[in-house]
Amino acid sequence: MTEKSPAGDVEAGLLAHLNSAGEVSDSRSFASSLGVSHAELEGVIKSLSAFRIVDSTDITKETWVLTEEAKGYAARGSPEAQLVAAIPPEGASKDALKAKLGEAFDVGMKAAARNKWIGFEKGNKDLVLRKVENVKDELQDQLKRLENGEVVPDKVIDDLKRRKLITKEKSIWYSLKKGPEFVIKRKTLATDVTTEHLRSGDWKDLEFKDYNYGAQGQPIAKGYAHPLLEVREEIQNIFIKMGFTEMPTNNFVESSFWNFDALFQPQQHPARDSHDTFFLNAPAATKQLPEDYLEKVKQVHQSGGYGSKGYGYDWKRDEAEKNLLRTHTTAVSTRMLYKLAQEKPFAPKRYYSIDRVFRNEAVDRTHLAEFHQIEGLICDYGLTLGDLIGVLEDFFSSLGMSKLRFKPAYNPYTEPSMEIFSYHDGLKKWVEVGNSGMFRPEMLLPMGLPDGVNVIAWGLSLERPTMILYGIDNIRDLFGPKVDFNLIKSNPLCRLGLQ
Repeated sequence: MTEKSPAGDVEAGLLAHLNSAGEVSDSRSFASSLGVSHAELEGVIKSLSAFRIVDSTDITKETWVLTEEAKGYAARGSPEAQLVAAIPPEGASKDALKAKLGEAFDVGMKAAARNKWIGFEKGNKDLVLRKVENVKDELQDQLKRLENGEVVPDKVIDDLKRRKLITKEKSIWYSLKKGPEFVIKRKTLATDVTTEHLRSGDWKDLEFKDYNYGAQGQPIAKGYAHPLLEVREEIQNIFIKMGFTEMPTNNFVESSFWNFDALFQPQQHPARDSHDTFFLNAPAATKQLPEDYLEKVKQVHQSGGYGSKGYGYDWKRDEAEKNLLRTHTTAVSTRMLYKLAQEKPFAPKRYYSIDRVFRNEAVDRTHLAEFHQIEGLICDYGLTLGDLIGVLEDFFSSLGMSKLRFKPAYNPYTEPSMEIFSYHDGLKKWVEVGNSGMFRPEMLLPMGLPDGVNVIAWGLSLERPTMILYGIDNIRDLFGPKVDFNLIKSNPLCRLGLQ
């Protein structure tokens, strides 16, 4: 049983020509002789080539073609020539010329002035005058020559490219000859035995298409882990191996008290401005604050205590009650340390968190209005800056960052404070990877933690190490509506750097 071939007339014409002439030197010319498009003939050629009925050789040529804008210039003249032609002997105003030429006006003015074809009336820059009677429109001539397939100098090509009037187009056509399995008429092979074949008995005369046992099956539909989740899990495992306990971070909405005031951050601090923080309209404030602790925080802000002079300003409860989207997970750390201070007797703790925070920032390649923060802290007697540096070296070496440097910094709630830098072998430079410090006594002692108890802490974003590990240079390609799902599907199972 033989079925009709696709594009049967085109295929029959091609095979008949090859049978008589032996070859086709240019598939474009042959398509024209058949009265069909080259794309239609190309489909037939590929089908016949797959069965070795014809042998095809690709012929590739790159040519410069005119853009739509350039085609208009080739037909009507260049913008500068159109402009000069539109100026009467007495001159014309810019508005009149713009109304006549439209979009070509601005380009024509610049080019005509550069060619010294136009000038302006002295004392009246709005009146455009012709400085030449006739112009030779070289641009139109160049475009027409290209359109006709003529060769033009490289300098002209460079100028047309600069003006974005031409673009390179790749053309592919074929030369053809008989293949080893050439036939004058192709027989379509059957792929299945149907009930009608069995009933009529014509299956005995059918030729069947060979099965391709090397063909791949359909991909199995499955879920894929996002790069942020994979790196998050790796970092969680590092914290757990180091003996840390995860803090609950399920409250995206936080009060200014826990987010700022409890951290000894003054109410006049720039970070508390609406330009940097998302404040809530409803509910706009909270009333659920621990009164005794709130009074101690107020006191240390206004007049100091615990060896500090404080900030010496009038602390306002209304400001502390304002609700916001938390700007850092240190607000969670503050709650956990306050809770720890109420437990008697005191027991040292190691806490960590990885969750989302929100900043009112302009979105660009390296910043988002919401991102993920990693935070770790250790609370114990007698901790020093040396302990902090040692813990940081252990933590970051597990991330594959063994070359670290520390730079003194300022934070309202840590003293001393350090920025953390790691040497990036790919970028060949030192890159900031986090911030760290020791929580101030003005923050810890009002909570009720015993004298001699110190807290060392550090934080970094989840996005930055993920971008480094996956070679992503735009944070919007990692998190948000512009994420490429092919990136997620093609993630490697193992990544260098994480141990």
